Amino acid sequence: MENEYDVLFDAFDLDGVHLDNRVGLAPMTRTSATADGRATEQMKRYYVKFARGGFSFLVTEGTYPDEAYSQGYDDQPGLANESHVEAWREVTDAVHDEGAPIFAQLMHAGALSQGNRYVEESVGPSAVEPKGEQLELYGGSGEFAAPKEMTKAEMDEAREGFVEAARRADEAGFDGVEIHGANGYLLDQFLTEYTNERDDEYGGSVENRVRYHTEVVEAVQDAVPEEFVVGVRISQSKVNDPDYRWSGGEDDAEVVFGALDEAGADFLHVTEEDITTPAFDSGPTLAELADEYATVPVIANGGLGDPEAATRAVESHGADLVAQATSALANPDWPNRVAEGRAPDEFDFGEILQPDATIGDAEVPAESE
Repeated sequence: MENEYDVLFDAFDLDGVHLDNRVGLAPMTRTSATADGRATEQMKRYYVKFARGGFSFLVTEGTYPDEAYSQGYDDQPGLANESHVEAWREVTDAVHDEGAPIFAQLMHAGALSQGNRYVEESVGPSAVEPKGEQLELYGGSGEFAAPKEMTKAEMDEAREGFVEAARRADEAGFDGVEIHGANGYLLDQFLTEYTNERDDEYGGSVENRVRYHTEVVEAVQDAVPEEFVVGVRISQSKVNDPDYRWSGGEDDAEVVFGALDEAGADFLHVTEEDITTPAFDSGPTLAELADEYATVPVIANGGLGDPEAATRAVESHGADLVAQATSALANPDWPNRVAEGRAPDEFDFGEILQPDATIGDAEVPAESE
């Protein structure tokens, strides 16, 4: 029987990785690792349930890449040492047993760090105190501390941290990595005008401000096997500033997406609260702009929990794939459910993400078999 959402269930080749359908799991911070950053048995069961629910690929929560400035939250997982590799291997093996690929999102928090077991201070492109307040959902409170401006040497070290973490991700059995260049974290701080006051080759024009993104992508691609996927997540909005937009509008989008494409990104994962709305006051969505100015597959995330919206994103709004976040929390079997013609449940923030984002026992099966 024909399903009106059939396009979502087409197989797709993502840079050599076979996907059974076009629906993936978006990265979501869940602060459920051990204090020293190791993935847990509970996390394994958490990710396995999404693979069993029909998601054709999984992107992990933001995972810190180094034992310096990158960690953003207490109980955040890492890929910064060999113990992290061993713990994640349990997760990747279990997910692969269910037939799904899994990508590690590599995230350097930069100035938005609110919990770091390695260092007390934070860093950013410039010594600009972040807007807003720390996220109580992830264990923070009060204002962010002003970061110290990164030296070129510290930028080199952070870039090498991404490279080494990508190598560890490969060792841990991941099928690829997603470099977190969105939502106000370190790479996005370089791209954002008001957090980047540098007067060197990384500041000023949008071409300069996206330079650090492209250097990280190029360095990671050079370091990993050809079949290992390297994507990038991009947004305008931030966890601490949801209304931010690129001042150059579509011209900035052309530069950003074109530069990431040229740097060798294997996919672009664009995210906003509602990715179906215009990126600026009117006109194309961010997914449509990514599709126009880059040649690689586009993953769209945000406001796509309604199967009709997800279908439109693929059919007419520039997306090749869609990623579900809160809708996946409400419906760990979202793809299977939609394929069977059953309506997804609504997401209840209070039920799932209160009092904090830590994975609740009710969210995971008691056994992983």
